[in-house]
Amino acid sequence: MKQMRGVLPAVLLPFMFMVDAAVLSARSDPPQDLDAFVSDVLEQFEVPGMGVAVVKDGKAVVARGYGVRDTGKAASVDAHTLFAIASNTKAFTATALGILVEEGKLKWDDPVVDHLPWFQLSDPYVTQEITVRDLLAHRSGLALGQGDLLLWPNTTYARKEIVRRLRYLPLKTSFRSTYAYDNVLYLAAGELIEAVGGQTWEEFVTVRILDKVGMNDSRVSMRDGPVADNVAQPFAVVEGTMRRISSEVNGNMAPAAGIYASAADMATWLIVRLDSGRITPESRLFSPNTTKDSWACVTPMPISDPPPELAALKRQFSCYALGFVVWDYRGHKIVSHSGALGGYLSLVTMVPDLRLGVAVLTNQESEAAFTAVTRHILDHYLQVSDIDWLAVMKAIADRDKAEIAAEEEKIHANRDSTSGPSLSISAYAGTYNDAWYGDIIIAQEQDGLVMRFSHTPALVGDMEHWQQDTFIVRWRDREQRADAFITFALNPDGSIDHARMKAVSPATDFSFDFQDLLLKPSPGEVK
Repeated sequence: MKQMRGVLPAVLLPFMFMVDAAVLSARSDPPQDLDAFVSDVLEQFEVPGMGVAVVKDGKAVVARGYGVRDTGKAASVDAHTLFAIASNTKAFTATALGILVEEGKLKWDDPVVDHLPWFQLSDPYVTQEITVRDLLAHRSGLALGQGDLLLWPNTTYARKEIVRRLRYLPLKTSFRSTYAYDNVLYLAAGELIEAVGGQTWEEFVTVRILDKVGMNDSRVSMRDGPVADNVAQPFAVVEGTMRRISSEVNGNMAPAAGIYASAADMATWLIVRLDSGRITPESRLFSPNTTKDSWACVTPMPISDPPPELAALKRQFSCYALGFVVWDYRGHKIVSHSGALGGYLSLVTMVPDLRLGVAVLTNQESEAAFTAVTRHILDHYLQVSDIDWLAVMKAIADRDKAEIAAEEEKIHANRDSTSGPSLSISAYAGTYNDAWYGDIIIAQEQDGLVMRFSHTPALVGDMEHWQQDTFIVRWRDREQRADAFITFALNPDGSIDHARMKAVSPATDFSFDFQDLLLKPSPGEVK
């Protein structure tokens, strides 16, 4: 449609919008260059494999795999190859609660304690007031990723105990005032589903959702090992080299990030979501009311300026709904969510007014890759071609990498390498306790110190002196990519009062919420 001078009469605006939507909806086939474009993306961003699903007007027009499941092996990714969809699991947890709402077993605005009397946060008022809806909307007062260290890396705590220990996490903002993404309250949602629905989260999601809609490849967890070998293996950059990493086998995280799915299954999921829960003309997973509830804005999200290459696409609104993010793109409402787990990234995007859905699953941690493919497909259906998404995402990724390197260099440049610790090395050894996490042990071994998180087998690290009373903990499992500072605060008599931690690199995943620990020496343990 050509641009017109002047202002259109208000009565014509709905008509003009309907004409545009009708024109856009007429395009049903995927981009002709999709295969070539995805291949270029895989090569440019070192992504071994990718699953892509595109649905349009109730039909799957793409459900295919690209690349390989594992480098150095011939097995290709196909439409049924499983990838971890990570936080795209949250939509399934929200859907499970929506089904229970429809059955009258709870209401979105019920206080959680009405159904889980033992549930408790650190603030008594919030404990009494937090609702089912609040569990899903990232507005509890917890900070970004707060509590995740009881989830990742895998801990010895059971899921219910992780939720019980939330009472020891001090809230960082006032209730319902600020958006801050969390995972732990989705675990509470999983406990709520079991209490109200009479099945564990795994049983409910498998029987009431996956089996019912025909997502036959999908699994709610890999805790018991894969049922077949058609699983994409995870890859990540570790100390500058792209390599295969260990799979995260962690049942505790399931309600927040546990599901593995294929491109074919994600196409099925998108069709059901875009048709307000309809499976067949005679059956539904949920009603249109649940679609309305799950896509309604709950928590406003801050809008940052996009990279300069994408300045014209700055969002006008962005909010978190229930397991989905709702925002705008080129004048259209978008319902989406991303997911990240060690070695996997996923992105699900829906354009409801075009009945268009796109899912991109990868076995490498390149946000640029899934963004480039998704936007290339969206722009095809929106009939615009003003951005070369491969080139733009490559430029953005290169700049981000350079900025992180500069930040890390600044950290090293500001170090006072001539300063020594206030105490002898042995004086820092002992058992420290955080009320939320539990015990963390620092032991003197030979001439150095070793830190062990007592409930996290993977977090064992050698402590190197950095400056003054700060050390760097370098984890022996280098796949963690989360080396951390630990700084000791001393009392006037020279004894240790407490210690605080924080990640060394700005690239460290936010789920390593070391900064939320307050480590106090156990009585008689630290000199």
